Amino acid sequence: MPDSPIKHADLVSYADETVNLRREDAKEYREQVNRLREKLEKFIKEHPDVGLVKMLLSGSLAKGTALKTLNDIDVAVYVDAGKAPRAEDELLEWLAEQLRKAYPQMDPSQISPGNHCVRISFRGSGLDVDIVPVYYEGDENDKGYLYARDTGKRVLTSIPMHLAFVRTRSDRIPKHYKQLIRLVKWWARFKKRNDSSFRCKSFLAELIAAHLVDTDTSIDVHDYPTALESYFAYVVKSGLKDQVYFTDYYKKSDTPNRGNTAIEFLDPVNLDNNVVYDYSDGDRATLVDAAEDALDRISEARFATTKARAVECWQEVFGPSFRA
Repeated sequence: MPDSPIKHADLVSYADETVNLRREDAKEYREQVNRLREKLEKFIKEHPDVGLVKMLLSGSLAKGTALKTLNDIDVAVYVDAGKAPRAEDELLEWLAEQLRKAYPQMDPSQISPGNHCVRISFRGSGLDVDIVPVYYEGDENDKGYLYARDTGKRVLTSIPMHLAFVRTRSDRIPKHYKQLIRLVKWWARFKKRNDSSFRCKSFLAELIAAHLVDTDTSIDVHDYPTALESYFAYVVKSGLKDQVYFTDYYKKSDTPNRGNTAIEFLDPVNLDNNVVYDYSDGDRATLVDAAEDALDRISEARFATTKARAVECWQEVFGPSFRA
């Protein structure tokens, strides 16, 4: 293996300075959610028949895969399926009204229905908390139904089970597993900024990483240039045409036959949910082509005769913010 001008330490520095959410900010945001949760728990205790059950932090902040550009926090509020409205528009209006009662210190305009969620806007920090209602029927694994943020599709999910799915792999590969995900998400963000039609949702980026570390024993996640090469090489080689599933909560024999969708990555918590069921074959081809471009640039950077050229190659992967 040639001695590349851009090494693991360079990507570590870049991630720390540009990509990753600062630890202090993550701590502050979690504390903000905890304050919301404490007030909601008090409200629920005082109003046991209101139809609210509990609040759980979810999304990238809960998983530890948030980027520095984070401007909203995902939170799930479990609602009693027997007391909450069924139609989504009515549900969001109802939830917004309950939250206004739970947080009377806020101006009512700070709490409003949004895109498949209720948004709480904090005027001081400018940060938004997106609260997604989850229909809950008492399942011991906290399974419930929500309306997916990107598609509006009603799907079965479990916040704690999803977090445990990530934790299983991050415990096995401390620090580096989540960092690989953040770097890929940063790449996808750069691609989307230059092409609004480019599709690679964060959940898909995470599941590709999970599948890779589960199935490829040769991958060196401790070296980020090499890990990214392996990641993009998998996307190119597979063409994202195979069904991908996980056996954390199900047996292989439980998985359904491959469907006719362009890409099929099954939700680890819900085998009925292909997380990219609405991606077209054109979306798949564009994503594979983008991965091939990234792979080519990383490979070229490895063999570059000057550091300046290597930096240019990495800038084509991550954008002009890359420095080394």
